[in-house]
This record gives sequence, C-alpha cells and structure tokens, in this order.
Amino acid sequence: MNLIPLVSTLDKLINFLSTKIPLGNAVEAIVDFIISNFSVPLNTFSEIISSLIGGFEAVLSYGHPFLLIAVFAIAAWKLKGKNMAVFVALGLMLVLNLRMWDPLVTTMASIITSVVVCLILGIPIGILKARSRIIDLITRPMLDFMQTIPPFVYLIPALMFFGLGNVSGVIATVVFAIAPPIRLTYLGIKQVSDELKEAGRAFGCTPWQMLYKIELPLALPSIMMGVNQCIMLSLSMVVIAAMIGAGGLGKPVLRSLSTVDIGLGFEAGLGVVILAMILDRIFGREQ
Repeated sequence: MNLIPLVSTLDKLINFLSTKIPLGNAVEAIVDFIISNFSVPLNTFSEIISSLIGGFEAVLSYGHPFLLIAVFAIAAWKLKGKNMAVFVALGLMLVLNLRMWDPLVTTMASIITSVVVCLILGIPIGILKARSRIIDLITRPMLDFMQTIPPFVYLIPALMFFGLGNVSGVIATVVFAIAPPIRLTYLGIKQVSDELKEAGRAFGCTPWQMLYKIELPLALPSIMMGVNQCIMLSLSMVVIAAMIGAGGLGKPVLRSLSTVDIGLGFEAGLGVVILAMILDRIFGREQ
C-alpha cells in the first residue's frame, strides 16, 4: 500500500491548521469600512436613541418621585391586584430611601427604550418569519447565534460604532433582547389552528384582516411572554452595559466591584432585584 499520498495530505492539513486564519483582521477591516462610509446614518441613529432615552428619563423624572411611585402602584393594582400594588409601593420607596432613585430612573429609561425598539423591530420580523419560509430559514441561525453568544461580546461592536454612554448600552441591549419577541411572535402565529384560518377565509378575510383579527389576538399570550422575556433580558443587559459607560443601577454595581464596597453593591443589587420583580410581576402572565 502506497502511504505517500496519505502522508502528503496529512502534512498539508497540519500546515493549514498551523496557519492562523486572519479572521480578526477581516472583522476589523469590515468595522473600519462601516465606520468610514456609514458614519452619518450611525450618528443619526445614535441621536434618535439618545433622544428616546432622554425623553423617557425626563418623563420618569417629572415631579416628585412619589408621583411615579403612585403611578406604578395604581398600574399594579389595576393589572395584578391590591397585594401587588402594596409590594410595588414599598419596593420603590425602599429604593428611594437607599438613594438609588436617580440610577433607577436611568435604568428604567434605558429599559423602556430598548424594549420599544425591540418590539417595533421584533414583532414585524416574527410575523414575516411565520409567513415566509425563506425568512424563517435566514433568521433561524442568526437568532441561534444571538441567543448563545456571551452577552459581554455585544458590548464590543456597540462600543466601536457608538462610543461610550447610554446609547451603546441600549444598542447592545436591543441586539441581546430582540430574539424572544421574534421567536415567540412566530410561535404564537404558527400555533393558530388551520380550522380557524379556514373559517376566516370562508368569511372573506383578506390577509391583513386574517392577521389582526384572527392570528394576532390568538397569538397574544405568546407575544406577551416574549415581551416579558424581552424586559427581563433588557434589565440584565442594561446592568452589564455599565462596563461601557452606561448609567443606571449598573454603575454603582460596577463601582462596588472595583472598590470592594459590599454595602454599595448590596444596595444597588437590591434596587435591581426590586425593579426586576416589579417588571416581571406586572408584565408576566401569572396573577
């Protein structure tokens, strides 16, 4: 048996594996190209996100903090009952007492901005994904990649394209949290029974009427679950985004880690926990 071709093939394979693929250089070149040629759209998008954050923060900061506490407590009462309203009021008053109110407002503004952008983009993509097999095949590996990559990795491109600050944090949060609205909107629409769709067609529904009169109402529980997951992921990423200059509750958490300030870390972490519980209970499905 002639082993020379096999040895030659193995030698070529070893040489190939020993040579590093310049993937990092290629990505860096692409990023430089985007920054050089698309700086105007990037700056415009950055200004829009910055305006949204500033607008939401101004609304949340309007008046005395007790006004916002009362609004959240009333909303919790209407949506989830008296016990939830008491919990919301006591939790937010504790955050106010711990002098974490301003970071809480900044975090809430960032979360609202991120969730609004995620839903504006995610729900239509989920609808298109349910309607088109091609879009489903294209978006499926992208969503798998977005949901498995470590969240810290999202900070790198956001920092390169938008610099330090809340805008980069929101952009990274949107990329991190947009997958659940897309997938659960798709799942909700796909789970609508064929019999109901046939009944709609029998009554002469157009595709648009089929969507907003049959499919979306029946898919609403799944869509709301996507909204809930989007809010929770946004909260977790907003805290991580403090590493690239984003404000909010993540900033004192990061400062407590760098200075080993256990008390500050506990107070800021408690604020994050209270906000997470409030948002989860209000927008979750459980009563």
